[in-house]
This record gives sequence, C-alpha cells and structure tokens, in this order.
Amino acid sequence: MRERQRGPRERMVFSAAQLIRRDGVNATGMREVAAHAGAPRGSLQHYFPGGKEQLVGEAVAWAGRYAGKRIGRFVEQVAEPTPSALFAAMAAQWTEEYDRDGFGAGCPVAAAAVDRAASDDITRAAVAAAFTAWRTPLAEALTAMGVPTARSADLATLMISALEGAILLARAERDVRPLTTVVRELGPLLDAAVTRPA
Repeated sequence: MRERQRGPRERMVFSAAQLIRRDGVNATGMREVAAHAGAPRGSLQHYFPGGKEQLVGEAVAWAGRYAGKRIGRFVEQVAEPTPSALFAAMAAQWTEEYDRDGFGAGCPVAAAAVDRAASDDITRAAVAAAFTAWRTPLAEALTAMGVPTARSADLATLMISALEGAILLARAERDVRPLTTVVRELGPLLDAAVTRPA
C-alpha cells in the first residue's frame, strides 16, 4: 500500500515503525510520530487510546506482517528458488538500503525487543508475535523448496537470527560486510538441508 493511500491511523503506525527502526522505542515520542505521519496530534488519542504502548505494539505487529509478506516477494524474485538464494535476497534488502541511505536504521522489531522486552510484557508479546509472523512464512517457503517440515522452522529461526545479528554488526561497523558474510557462510548449510526437489 502506498503511503499516500494510507489513512491517518495507518500513517501513524507506519511512521512509528520507521521512527522506532531509526531511534528505538524509548526515543520515539508520540508528537514525533504525529509530525512524521502528517497527522494532527489530537488524533493520537482518538486512534490509540492505549497511548504509546498501543502504538508501539501496532507498529511492531505491522513490521512483522511486512517482513512475512516480503518472503513471498523474495521467492518470486530469485531465479532459482533455493534456501541460500532466499536468504541472499533477504540480506540484499538491507545491503541495498545501507548502500543507498546509510546505516541509520535497523529492524523495528529488534529495536523494540532491545528497548522494552525486559520491562514491558505487552511489547515483549508483540515482538514475539511479530517474529512469528515473519518466521512462519519463511518456514513455509523453505518447506516448499524441499526442506523437511520438521527442520524448516529451525532454519527459519537461524536465518532470522543471523540476519538480525548481521544488521546490528553492519550498523555498528558502518559496513555491509557482516551481511555479505552471513550470506556466504550460511548459504551452503541452508542448501544442504534440502532433501527433495522443490
């Protein structure tokens, strides 16, 4: 959905996700979200009576759904649907962003986990659900590529964990090398998990 087609509520959820991925939950204020979304400040209370906690939860949920939907697009983009090609496409999204825009932003789900998972059960639950919304279609894609169902969920967890860690390292080092490294090193292991033709 293009941003201009979003209503004010959807724009605020999207804006919250964008600000969280750049600044973290603690540094993202409701006023900044309204300004980023081009929405009246008064609309925050109307759309999010639960305040910042509700908005953060919805932004994290949006990010999980977005990541999950991207899996299908990545599979369609790769010339040969293999686990390593899928993982390379997932990482390429980040290397392209960092090459184009710099290293200012990361994953909003990871940012929420770092800022709030230990102190806020509602946000922790939203983060866990967001990772599930991402991991489930990834595991399904791996199964469709010939990875045994019993192993697909574990490999999906490994792929997300490696990608999130590489994103953190890339931001810290201001270099995409951690992303290219995990793609190169994890690719053969992922492809070795295929036991039947897709």
